[in-house]
Amino acid sequence: MIRHRNDIVRDYIFWFAAVVLAALIQTNWPEMLRLQDVSPDIVIVLVVYFAIAYGEERAMFTGVIGGLYQDVAVNTTLGHHVLCYVVIGYVAGRLTTRLISEHAAVKAGMVFFAGFFQGVAYTTIQYVQQPQRGLLYPIINTAAPIAFYSAVITPFIFMIADRIFHKRTVISDGIV
Repeated sequence: MIRHRNDIVRDYIFWFAAVVLAALIQTNWPEMLRLQDVSPDIVIVLVVYFAIAYGEERAMFTGVIGGLYQDVAVNTTLGHHVLCYVVIGYVAGRLTTRLISEHAAVKAGMVFFAGFFQGVAYTTIQYVQQPQRGLLYPIINTAAPIAFYSAVITPFIFMIADRIFHKRTVISDGIV
């Protein structure tokens, strides 16, 4: 099937809008999703989704857009979130080529480990710049609960993203 240029542009516009909307919800309305003072990392869920569905390149660009928006909105040093999300997008994209990633538990596990790694990487960058903040306590108190909560909402975000982007899996007989 030949895809027209307008279809491709529309797909990229939907993708860009979805990432910006996720970052917007995460930074501007975290109390809407807050549970026991923990908010999920929706951008990391989308980074893992695009790593599974479209590969590491789309996941890395998702990390750039979502991380850039978060760095600007939260008023942190430009590039902290971007670096963490891009590295996670690349690693998750490479892992999905070697991993059977269609099972819901595998997807949630990937989001958990990606979220935890992002929390550890971000906290480590902050610790290098400001050692008085500490390292271990923020990882245990912040990174682990956020990673767990993000893994819990993974099926819902993946279902919404599948509906928006019409990602279909091919059954073994070639039936779509």
